[in-house]
Amino acid sequence: MAYKKKNGNTVETVWKLAAPIAAGLGLSVWDVRFLKEGADWFLRIFIDKEGGVGIEDCENMSRAINGPLDELDPIDQSYCLEVSSPGIDRELVREEHFRAFLGSVVHVKLIRPLEDGLRELAAVLEDYRENTMVLQTEEGVTISLAARDASSVRLVDDDIVGGIEE
Repeated sequence: MAYKKKNGNTVETVWKLAAPIAAGLGLSVWDVRFLKEGADWFLRIFIDKEGGVGIEDCENMSRAINGPLDELDPIDQSYCLEVSSPGIDRELVREEHFRAFLGSVVHVKLIRPLEDGLRELAAVLEDYRENTMVLQTEEGVTISLAARDASSVRLVDDDIVGGIEE
């Protein structure tokens, strides 16, 4: 199977390479990110599986993808490969992430404050349609937010629901 870079889309290229490798190890790819931090580039592959990911899963995936990544050579500059779990406070980014965690408590950081000045809130993710989240706060307030208006949406432990922060 040939994987070619499409218009420099490193993340898409790596995702297509990583997904079948992860599946062969009983894992799934949660997210792929290619980021520059300071002077260094990082290729981060987040893996997941039912029951959670352990260090051995990360090691196995790292070993399994290292050779195919070198052979494919989708990245021009040097980079550091990191394979990890998305964690229990995983960030929801893709539509399938939001759909998988309907009914869960999420912590939302907003790009711009709401009319009442709120910049962050914790609420139950009631629905997700057409890139819009429907959230129910602990106080019973329903808020509809476009996903693009959030700088991050993360899962939180149900025991840590702090309501709304100003």
